[in-house]
Amino acid sequence: MRRRSIVLIAAGVIVAILATSVVALVVSLPDDLEIGRLSQKSNVYATNSDGTPHLLASFYDQNRVEVPANAISPFVKDATTSAEDPGFYEHGAIDIWGTVAGLVSTLVTGTARGGSSITQQYVKNVLVQKCETLADPDERTQCYDTATETTPDRKLKEMSLAIGLEKKSSKTDILRQYLNITGFGGSIYGIEAAANYYFNSTAAAVTLPQAASLVAIVNNPVKFQLDKPESTSNGAANGYADNKVRRDYILGEMLKHKKISKADHDAAVAAPVEPTISEPSTGCQTAAGGAYFCDLVLRTLRDDPAFGADRATRLANFRLGGFDVYTTLDLDLQAAAEATLAENVPKSYDGWDVGGVITSVGVGTGRVLAMTQNKDYTQESAVAAENPDATGINFNTDYSQGGSTGFQTGSTYKVFTLAEWLKEGNSLADSVSSRERSDWGVFEDSCNGPQEYGTSFDPSNDASYENDWYYSALESTISSINTGFIGMAKKLDLCGIRKTAEAFGVHRADGDPLQQGAASVLGTNEIAPLTMAAAYAGIANNGTTCTPVLIDRMVGTDGTELPVPKSTCTQSVTPDVAAGMSYAMQRVMTSGTGAPSRRATDPEVPMIGKTGTTDENKDTWMAGASTKVATVVGVVTVSGTGEDQRETYFDGGQAATARHRMWPAVMSVANAKYGGDEFADPPRSMTR
Repeated sequence: MRRRSIVLIAAGVIVAILATSVVALVVSLPDDLEIGRLSQKSNVYATNSDGTPHLLASFYDQNRVEVPANAISPFVKDATTSAEDPGFYEHGAIDIWGTVAGLVSTLVTGTARGGSSITQQYVKNVLVQKCETLADPDERTQCYDTATETTPDRKLKEMSLAIGLEKKSSKTDILRQYLNITGFGGSIYGIEAAANYYFNSTAAAVTLPQAASLVAIVNNPVKFQLDKPESTSNGAANGYADNKVRRDYILGEMLKHKKISKADHDAAVAAPVEPTISEPSTGCQTAAGGAYFCDLVLRTLRDDPAFGADRATRLANFRLGGFDVYTTLDLDLQAAAEATLAENVPKSYDGWDVGGVITSVGVGTGRVLAMTQNKDYTQESAVAAENPDATGINFNTDYSQGGSTGFQTGSTYKVFTLAEWLKEGNSLADSVSSRERSDWGVFEDSCNGPQEYGTSFDPSNDASYENDWYYSALESTISSINTGFIGMAKKLDLCGIRKTAEAFGVHRADGDPLQQGAASVLGTNEIAPLTMAAAYAGIANNGTTCTPVLIDRMVGTDGTELPVPKSTCTQSVTPDVAAGMSYAMQRVMTSGTGAPSRRATDPEVPMIGKTGTTDENKDTWMAGASTKVATVVGVVTVSGTGEDQRETYFDGGQAATARHRMWPAVMSVANAKYGGDEFADPPRSMTR
């Protein structure tokens, strides 16, 4: 007994001497802690008709929602100080006696015991979180190793930074920041996210036993987290039972330090541990039919220079998160698009890799108002490989944006030849040789030189009555006569037609240059539906095309409005040429191939449009616009040989006519909501 006392006294003397030396050394070290930005959850919203935000999805590396001190229950604060640092409000940044007690315990019992104050623990968390800002995974790992290594140097640095922090911040604020930064198991960080996840509550509303259970997790997140009720195979966790032991210890400490009454303590100890796990919405799959739009938003955040000068910066910003992103998605149009697509195009079809797409864009704004397709969204390659109903590919966008390599657009592309025809001073009433033939001869191409086509190029028309010798440009547009447009192209410059299409923002989805051969006039280029919707919006906007945008505004963690990509509007053709195009395309809707869509649209406003069908009816399109909204719908072959849509029937009807059921369903909602004005009249010279 006497020998044990001597050991304790000697240990105490040694520790006191060491503590004095340590404090002297710590005071001499740098003490400026740069806290920086914490990784937080970001939210992506659409806006309801009444102006209220609607959450599409959340994403995060760390599920954290930072909250102020007054949004954290006193139970949580008292449980934290009682369990982790009872003298938090009395001692300085370093708990000298806690450190001494830890050292003595280690010396006497041989069992290590921590003695870090809450301020010191907070400093360590900040140093670890700084690693999160690094985009390079190797640098991040090295940073973690340095921040958590068990060395005297690291401990001394933490103590110095803790002293510096308490010179600048109050105890109340340090405790708030500690509770916002600390981990609660898995990807759950901060007391607000922990209360949400484990108890479907908030940091302000948790009960006493719930608060103690949450604080218990901090001590050993793997052992005490509450979403693993059963023992793990390696015995690391024993679910609720382990948490209750630690929880009840914390309640005992709260009673000991007079933070709660005996009655409250006893009632809390008697309460069972009953978590209500509420899985947070994470990732675009929670956006349901809007998932592909959401995916494009996230890719924009990672790739657009508006969010950082280089990819590494953008990735670091993306990982840190904490943004509220308010998108352009119109929930009324989106709901109509999702409903009509589900009614008319199945997710899969035996023997045919079928795709269905709908995209709407605001005229004059470039705002993407609707985007959906006939598949379940997944980013799991194994799921997509095994389930024909699912894909991670966005059929509406370019390959570089997570999309496909595009689809042939058929006759919807003919409007760019019409634009070039009018640009060159021709009239809609002018006729060209339109008979079918086996040798179309030489076509002018100012970029590549004259192009001669032999018997291998012999486009035909859809119906025998379209084989007259001559058709006007207007007649060819109304009835979508292939040979009429080839005849027009014969009198034009193939390079000029391509450049006119490019002036409307049209480009191949795979990133290659647009093909400009004679066949391309009939729509053989593979183009994303979103690109065509923006181009048709440009026609409806008096010839001014606006690039698509998805984000109206974005707010940072401090409420500051952040810069977002803006639509760039460019005059593609003169207003007169656009008026001539619109004149012909209105006739398509009243007496031509687009009439079935117009007849089904209610309310009806002035609309322009053009249908498109590819060889052997493998892909069918309806593209058109009012002066407010442009919409493109399509039923396409995603891969393989496809089916003849005129001979294929879905539950909703013939595949080939699905476009005329879907387009009016969306445009009826658009017309009711946004209305539509008269299109400008073209000069008399264009119609005479």
